[in-house]
Amino acid sequence: MPKLAVFPKAFMDPLCKTGQLSLREWIDMAATLEVDGLEFYSGFLDLQDKANWQVARAQAEDHGLTIPMMCCSPDFTHPDPKFRQEQVDQEKFWIDMTAALGGKYCRVLSGQRRPEVSREDGIRYAAESIEACLPHAQSYGITLIIENHYKDNYWQYPEFAQKMDVFCDLVERIQSPGFGVNYDPSNTILAGEDPLELLDRVKHRIVTMHASDRYLKQGTIEDLRREEDSVGYAKRLAHGVIGKGMNDYDAIFRTLKSVGFDSWVSIEDGEDGMEQLKESVVFLREKMQKWFGE
Repeated sequence: MPKLAVFPKAFMDPLCKTGQLSLREWIDMAATLEVDGLEFYSGFLDLQDKANWQVARAQAEDHGLTIPMMCCSPDFTHPDPKFRQEQVDQEKFWIDMTAALGGKYCRVLSGQRRPEVSREDGIRYAAESIEACLPHAQSYGITLIIENHYKDNYWQYPEFAQKMDVFCDLVERIQSPGFGVNYDPSNTILAGEDPLELLDRVKHRIVTMHASDRYLKQGTIEDLRREEDSVGYAKRLAHGVIGKGMNDYDAIFRTLKSVGFDSWVSIEDGEDGMEQLKESVVFLREKMQKWFGE
C-alpha cells in the first residue's frame, strides 16, 4: 500500500518568506491529519540553518511521522555555465538536507523556460546538471525525482519541461536507477495536455506522486497561458479539494497499480487551509484502499 504525505501548499509564504509560521507549528498542524509523512520544501526559513535539520526530524518522529520527500526547485536551464554550476552545488546542499531529515527522494526540475534557450540546449543543460548531482544523491541512497512541473512559486518563467514531449525527452535522456519521475496529474492539465496520456508514457519511471486537483477561479486555460511569465502562480489558478477537480483518480491509481507502484503519494493541496487538506486525506485514503488495499 502506498504511503500518504502532505505538503504545506497553503502556507508557503508564512514558512518561506514572512516567518509568520514556524516549521514546528506546521509539523504540529500536519500531525492532526491521517498521514504517514511530511514533504518539506527546501526554502523553509527554518531549514536554512543546518542546526535545525535534526531538530525538525525529531519533531516529526515524535508525532510518528517521517520526512520522505524534499521539494526543491533547481534552475538548470540558464545559458551561463557558472550559474548552472551554482545550481548543481545548491541541489547538492539540498540533498544533504534531505539525508539529514531522513528522506529518500529529492526533487529536481529542468529550470525556467527562458526565451533565449533552445529546446535542445535546455534539455542538454538540464540533463547534464541532473547527472552531475546523481553521484552525490546515490552516496546517501537518495533518488532524484523530476516533476512534470508548472512553475515554482517564486520563478518568473514557467517550467522548461512543462510540455509532455520535452519532459519525456528529458526523462529518457537520463538512464539511471537513482533517477525517476514525481508524477503530478494537475500540472499536465495546466500544460493543456492529458494527464492520463503522460501517465501512460512515464508509468514505468514513476517513483513518487503529487496528488492535487486544479480548477480555474475565473477565465480559461488560455487566459492562464497569457499570464505565465508573471512572477509566481497566476492569480486565477487554484488548488481545489482532491476529488472535486479535473483529475480521474480511479484511472490514475488503476494505472499505478498495474506497474506495481508502492511508494509515496504527497498531497499538494489545501490553499484555503486545513479543512481542505482533511477532505483530501479522506478522499485519497478511500481511493488508495480501493486500488491498493489487500
